[in-house]
Amino acid sequence: MLDPRALRRDPELIAKALSKRGNAFDLTSYRELETTRHDLQTELENLQHERNEISKAIGQAKGDGLDIEPLKLSVREIGFRLDVVKQEFAKVRDELSAFLLSIPNVPHESVPAGEDEDDNLVLYERGEIPSFNFEAKDHVNLAPSFLDIELAAKISGSRFSVLRGPLAKLQRSLTQFMLDVHVEQHGYEEVYVPYIVNASSMTATGQLPKFAHDAFQVQHTEPMYLVPTAEVPVTNFVRDEILAADELPMKFVAHTPCFRSEAGSYGKDTRGIFRQHQFEKVELVHVASPDDSWDAFEELLGNAEAILKMLELPYRASVLCGGDLGFAAAKTVDLEVWLPSQKRYREISSVSNFLDFQARRAQARFRRRAGERPELVHTLNGSGLAVGRALIALMENYQNGDGSFCIPDVLRDYMGGVDSLKLVAPLSD
Repeated sequence: MLDPRALRRDPELIAKALSKRGNAFDLTSYRELETTRHDLQTELENLQHERNEISKAIGQAKGDGLDIEPLKLSVREIGFRLDVVKQEFAKVRDELSAFLLSIPNVPHESVPAGEDEDDNLVLYERGEIPSFNFEAKDHVNLAPSFLDIELAAKISGSRFSVLRGPLAKLQRSLTQFMLDVHVEQHGYEEVYVPYIVNASSMTATGQLPKFAHDAFQVQHTEPMYLVPTAEVPVTNFVRDEILAADELPMKFVAHTPCFRSEAGSYGKDTRGIFRQHQFEKVELVHVASPDDSWDAFEELLGNAEAILKMLELPYRASVLCGGDLGFAAAKTVDLEVWLPSQKRYREISSVSNFLDFQARRAQARFRRRAGERPELVHTLNGSGLAVGRALIALMENYQNGDGSFCIPDVLRDYMGGVDSLKLVAPLSD
């Protein structure tokens, strides 16, 4: 959530900044709500002050032996009016809160203008794009008997998959490798978190109310949701907390399945496992002091890149333009891995700095020194990496002409010493 005080001071400035996203900030509606809120709050305070003054006068009148009935009648009348104003104030406050929850974060000044992914700014490319003397297969054709879409469709429906045998082991190996690197080399605390969260957690990180259509809701006594990413439960570790300065920074890594309805993506990437309702991610979350959040951003980006470098996969980094920026992010750099079957780079990690946007929703704060007024922390996150997309990239970039593909050196111990897999033959072969 944006700072309400900053909005009150200069709503035109906020509207101009949000225009970089292509977001039409409704200044007229905001001004009407804010004016009504201000007027009702002023009336509320004046009525409370007036009632207090008359209450004091009643005490004085009693001491002087005067008739206090007119004063008591005035207190009752003020009380009736107070009840009405309190209800009106609560109503407009809720309307204003809902309005503010619908406004995305202001893009950082370094975010380029643009409408969509075509306007993103490529920063650099790393690694060598493989050159094959044969026609490159996609991941589906490299493992037809071990990647079972039809079985998953029978069990659950479209956009699910079943991985079998060595392919399931390879995904598990990738996950374990990523966790080990982030914990042992990058200093993250590994955490295991719930896969179902409440509405407060989803609201704190910006998934609700804006993206309710993308979430899987669970039938329960209260609204509950399958996690769209581990960012949600992990960031909520600090919801409604006041941390000491020496507790920062916090660095967490978590592996979870992620569940998304992909409501706006029907018809896109329907082949194979690139875009699924259920997929795996190793997620990195930082909680930082405002003084250090951009350093944390660079660190987090480097940590995610390290996995791609160790797997020796070609990739590039791109700054998202305003129109492609996620709702809660002030700035995002996407890491995109090369997929030979598509002859283009595809997203495998989004590294974002949310500044205090999530923290304000979550009331996640810290004190620089004991007794000082608490300040909002800054939150950041990024995939380190999306496991299924790493699996696709590994299979396709390491493929050989006979349909086999090599296992990168860093994964061979996790795979029991296996240096290549050939999965194009049926299970019975």
